Amino acid sequence: MDPDAPLIEASDASDASPEELMTAVERIVRYVRHSATAGGLSTAASSALGRLGREGPSRLTELARAEGVSQPNMTQLVTRMERAALVRRTTDSRDGRGVLVEATDLGLEVFGQRRTERTEALQQLIEELTESEQHAVTLALPALARAIQDRQARS
Repeated sequence: MDPDAPLIEASDASDASPEELMTAVERIVRYVRHSATAGGLSTAASSALGRLGREGPSRLTELARAEGVSQPNMTQLVTRMERAALVRRTTDSRDGRGVLVEATDLGLEVFGQRRTERTEALQQLIEELTESEQHAVTLALPALARAIQDRQARS
């Protein structure tokens, strides 16, 4: 498949197969992710910093599990982010033996800059659509996010 070829013609969008929709989602996510350059972070570092920025401090083991990586890999990643002053390790007030990883002020600033870059990239894409396509996107994306949230709440 030609990566630059239209995935789904606008007139055929309602007939798109689940596989075509999945490919479209992957393209959108890849495009938006690559639009964020602040901090020069790897995808893994950006994802972990984003999680800490959204959800707050986390134990290293919980962060590794949430990010789908091994604890040793997360330890290395956190160490690199710590050297860059994006995160810090603190004592868990609920368990003095535990260690939490939290975003620093600089880390939160980089997280905010990256989110702004991704938001602008998505907005530019949406602005290229017809008015009816824009309306469909503004209905569909929040609905899909809500379905994900509902599914996670049931798990």
